[in-house]
Amino acid sequence: MDHLRYYLGFNLVSGIGPARLARLQGYCGSLADAWHADAFELAAAGLESKASAALIAARGRLDLDAELERVAAAGVTLLCWDDPAYPRLLREIPAAPPLLYVRGTLTEADDWAIAVVGTRSPTTHGRDAALRFSGELARASVSVVSGLALGIDTMAHEAALDAGGRTLAVLGCGVDQPYPERNRRLAARIVEQGALISDYPLGTLPTPANFPARNRIVSGLSRAVLVVEAGQRSGALITVGFALEQGRDVFALPGPIASRQSVGCNQLIREGATLVTSAQELLDDMDLTAASVQREARSEIPDDPAEAAILQLLGYEPTHIDELGRAANLSAPAAAAALALLELRGLVRQAAPLLYVLVR
Repeated sequence: MDHLRYYLGFNLVSGIGPARLARLQGYCGSLADAWHADAFELAAAGLESKASAALIAARGRLDLDAELERVAAAGVTLLCWDDPAYPRLLREIPAAPPLLYVRGTLTEADDWAIAVVGTRSPTTHGRDAALRFSGELARASVSVVSGLALGIDTMAHEAALDAGGRTLAVLGCGVDQPYPERNRRLAARIVEQGALISDYPLGTLPTPANFPARNRIVSGLSRAVLVVEAGQRSGALITVGFALEQGRDVFALPGPIASRQSVGCNQLIREGATLVTSAQELLDDMDLTAASVQREARSEIPDDPAEAAILQLLGYEPTHIDELGRAANLSAPAAAAALALLELRGLVRQAAPLLYVLVR
């Protein structure tokens, strides 16, 4: 808890993001030492004078214990990036948020998540598609991630909830300030069957500048991004840009060539996004059809020595089965059997014939 108070403190200081915080911690040795560093040490750690002045001023006015109590009183959970409960997929992205504010619950089930995004002004076709796709994803035990905005986001959240599934809403404001006002009741439902998530402090009001940045969390929490309907300048395309930077797959629904709301999707498909016309196509392409089976298998820690040895050797770069067998001192049949069981658990996958990687 002690280090959490310093994560919270730095989160309340303007101008100190993931990169600067990492530099400070690296130079000072700990978050506590970084929080209490003097101006000379802050400069030596590479902190610019404006950010340094903001930090020193914040230290003088903030009572971190009182801030922790305020968070707890709001029913909010704090997750810092070295917390085991911090979302695994999100931790992998560049400049992952050092601190998340969560209303609701995050579970291991959310490792199997797809972002469903699109325009705030969908056509009937877009609304129907968002409802259909999101409902089918939820029924396949896939968590649906979106941004609580009007339009496609709202349809995605509602369909997941109505299907009895999980959904995560990433906000461009504090989790105690759900926006838009029209979706307050929806936000309350999401807290019961998922979570509201933000890296903005409590009390932060929605401003236009906040929303593009939050989209990196939408894609970061997800294995892939599905764009249902998007105009040429849709905010959903910002999410796609982050998804590509993070190595996430991008899917898009084709739309009528005369529809302004489909221009963005059709352009994405032309540029290489995968065209899908059903949720099953997406599930098959992402190998998520058996997400519930994989999730249950993953929850059991491998106690077989061969499986454990293989798992220790694998990373996110493909490794040949022969190399894995030699390094683990296993015969070819034993290595193949261990890998087959690990695939069933959803822990590894084949990146190419005989080449294996950890599942993200």
